[in-house]
Amino acid sequence: MMRNQILALLCLMACVAYIQRAAVSVPAKTIATDLNFDSLANGTGMVHTLWYLGYAVFQIPCGRLADRYGSRRVLALLCVLWSLLTFATAFSFNFYSMIFLWFLMGSAQAGAFPCAARAISQQFDQSSRAFASGMLAAGMAVGGAVGPMLAGKGLLWIPELVSGTYLQGMAAWRLQLMFFMVPGVLWAIGFLLLVPQSCLPARSVSAEHAESGMRHILKNPSTWLLCFQQFFRAAGMVFFLTSFPLFLQETRGVSEADSGMLTGLAGVGGIVGSVTGGLVSDWILRMTGNRWVARQGIAILGMSICSVLILISSAVSDVRVAIALIGCGVFAATFGGVSGYTVAIEFGGKRTATVFGVMNMFGNFGALLFPRVATSLVSMTGQWNLMLYLFAAIMAIDVVCWALLNPSKPVDAD
Repeated sequence: MMRNQILALLCLMACVAYIQRAAVSVPAKTIATDLNFDSLANGTGMVHTLWYLGYAVFQIPCGRLADRYGSRRVLALLCVLWSLLTFATAFSFNFYSMIFLWFLMGSAQAGAFPCAARAISQQFDQSSRAFASGMLAAGMAVGGAVGPMLAGKGLLWIPELVSGTYLQGMAAWRLQLMFFMVPGVLWAIGFLLLVPQSCLPARSVSAEHAESGMRHILKNPSTWLLCFQQFFRAAGMVFFLTSFPLFLQETRGVSEADSGMLTGLAGVGGIVGSVTGGLVSDWILRMTGNRWVARQGIAILGMSICSVLILISSAVSDVRVAIALIGCGVFAATFGGVSGYTVAIEFGGKRTATVFGVMNMFGNFGALLFPRVATSLVSMTGQWNLMLYLFAAIMAIDVVCWALLNPSKPVDAD
């Protein structure tokens, strides 16, 4: 069926997007040395912060573009743009050029998931949206798991691949950024060829109607609770996309390549959790008809378990056991985290991309702040384990937000 083909392409896009994000996380030390960062912790934290600033600020504009012009064209265009900016980042010549180009890359990638959420809302009914959301989240988790692995291995095999060419001698991290452009461009071409415009139509609205709709969204209390849960959840989960490889290097003494592999192994829990959470959520809804239990209930359960497991892992000295506990914690968080996307899609109604963009903007402000707060704590205390304690506290606060969230109807129902 076409809807399954579209979902498969969206999952692949999510995977590619997260792989491209990982291109600067694993070789962070080498990049900091080559570009003369003043501080490893603060410099890398600023790189991640600026990426998430662009990603957060452009969520709403991209969501509104998708609602008005359709997710097919907007998503393909943005995918090409952020892939080209990934390539351009390879030519950073100092700290400021690096953070500027990575900021632009994040700004372009802001439209990825508002577009995907709109496509899911158009193709899947209420009884299967959690599954579709879970599969999309699994695509992100696959990218989050595979990305560090590919980045770690790429630092070794890409220089060998270009040996004997005019690229020989270029820094491995620069070559990696150049190579990571390719899958994004290929995906955009394939998406346009395989998905007809009629499957993901645009919704023609006047500028005045769009503005009144935006005001209506922001007046709804459920919008703000949805935003707050995403703020805290994203703030916690971004740890694995930004600081976790460096955390392992500093606390467990592993190499750059091994840190990428171990980060990927922890991310496997996220893949399984996303798929399982979506299936269980839809099953509970069909069996009970109780939307709160099916959506918010599993979120509360998942975030609570995650917070406890992360705290336990901080006291474990064996790196393999610690990674296993963290992986289980990621499973629990993504098991419940599927509800964030599902509730946003159901609550958004005909304005799904815009509502999702508002929610994800707050989420990425949380993701923006975590690297800065976490690395500042490390700089002041020298204690890298404080990152784990901060993560556990954030997940606990997220539980409270989910307990209060209970939208009774779509935001545009009036």
